[in-house]
Amino acid sequence: MKLSKTLLNALEDPRLFRQYAYVDGKWTHGDGGREEAVIDPATGEALGHIPWLEADQILAAVDAADAAFVHWRALRADERCERLLAWYDLLQANREDLATIMTLEQGKPLPDARGEVEYGASFVRWFAEEGKRTFGETIPSHIPNAALGTIKEPVGIAALITPWNFPLAMITRKAAAAMAAGCTVIVKPANETPFSALALAELAERAGIPAGVFNVVLGDPPEVSKLLCAEERVKALSFTGSTRVGRLLLEQSASTVKRVSLELGGNAPFIVGPDMDPKEAAYAAVAAKFQTAGQDCLAANRILVHESIHDQFVEQFAERMAALTVGNGLESEVDLGPLIHRQAVEKAAAIVDDAISRGATLVAGDQGAAPGPNFFMPVLLTGVTPKMKVWREENFAPVAGITAYADDDQVIEMANDTEYGLAAYVYTHDIRRIWKLLRALEYGMVSVNSVKMTGPPVPFGGVKQSGLGREGGITGIDEYLSTKYYCLGGLGSVSGS
Repeated sequence: MKLSKTLLNALEDPRLFRQYAYVDGKWTHGDGGREEAVIDPATGEALGHIPWLEADQILAAVDAADAAFVHWRALRADERCERLLAWYDLLQANREDLATIMTLEQGKPLPDARGEVEYGASFVRWFAEEGKRTFGETIPSHIPNAALGTIKEPVGIAALITPWNFPLAMITRKAAAAMAAGCTVIVKPANETPFSALALAELAERAGIPAGVFNVVLGDPPEVSKLLCAEERVKALSFTGSTRVGRLLLEQSASTVKRVSLELGGNAPFIVGPDMDPKEAAYAAVAAKFQTAGQDCLAANRILVHESIHDQFVEQFAERMAALTVGNGLESEVDLGPLIHRQAVEKAAAIVDDAISRGATLVAGDQGAAPGPNFFMPVLLTGVTPKMKVWREENFAPVAGITAYADDDQVIEMANDTEYGLAAYVYTHDIRRIWKLLRALEYGMVSVNSVKMTGPPVPFGGVKQSGLGREGGITGIDEYLSTKYYCLGGLGSVSGS
């Protein structure tokens, strides 16, 4: 398979760029000869190719993970911790190459990619240590002469299906938790951004993580996911992606009654109270809206501003948005990279057209200035209403829609008017309003006066149709653990029983 000159010249360690699947500690090509080109969304250049594995090769990955599970789970928690920490050290040591690979395949600016590598590595370190704290419980016995309690055990093989917008961190947030718990994993990365996952596999091997513990399979997404969902030996499935696909995977996993965790779509409201400084709130809203060029489940999707400061807020938002630079993520001073592919650009344009046709005002967003076919210039719309796609759908694009509201009760109703419930932002300094909104908003995460809300200690996840379960924090590892109860009878007289 041909390696692009761009990648070859950009990496300090070219061995981190792999164009094969990784199964049972071996780099594997596809037996059927099928492959897919991976495209740099900024330039349209083919970075390389990945093989599509056949069904028997996917099952070989399950065989490998099943065999490795016996030995991996038998290691002491501190032994697994040591191997994960070695992996963490290698992620840090190779941060620049990992960021470069990410920018080339995903498009995000290089500083953002460096930040994601740091963010992704932090989950490996967190769960390496958290694995040593998977405590059971002692239960006061109601049975004479018996001791009762629980222990926690790894569920088994975990299948991890991850998206293209965060191609490294979404893997480490899942895989580190599962591996620290004693599970083995099979990762299916997005076909748009597979090279970050394969670089993780290369570094996992260097860190001494045994063959079969961390596997990366590639292929046709529906085919691979269907096989993994139907496979009885796969005991857990974790997916980050759209709600539509999440529903399908949940259905496919029902026949084998898997442990399923889903981090699905978002439609985040960004609520600005009447007491806020319009400039402060507008600058924060720009940061919340345009992270990862809007291709982020946490991106502010509906900006709800109190009518008393609406006009000043719009003015400040437009001024700040105009200062953003759009371009190739490898170039300096770039704020927004390309969208992932041309279809994403077409969807963004359709959302804007729909809003304008239904009465929204286009304040800014000249697409004639886009530096390439996969770029979409930031758009600001006002007068957005619930009948518009920009309100109803997770737009996953740099399209900001602003709506005025009159009072707290109205904005709560507006914010909750969605099937999604992942994250919400609240900007106000009124403690009574903060508490009222915090309790009334139907979201799994609410961030008050801060754009940044995630990290290893955080139980990341949503309610309603934004998902099931939590990732990160002390709850993240529980997705990969089963509780076993024991009753030890015939002990004779036991004090306290």
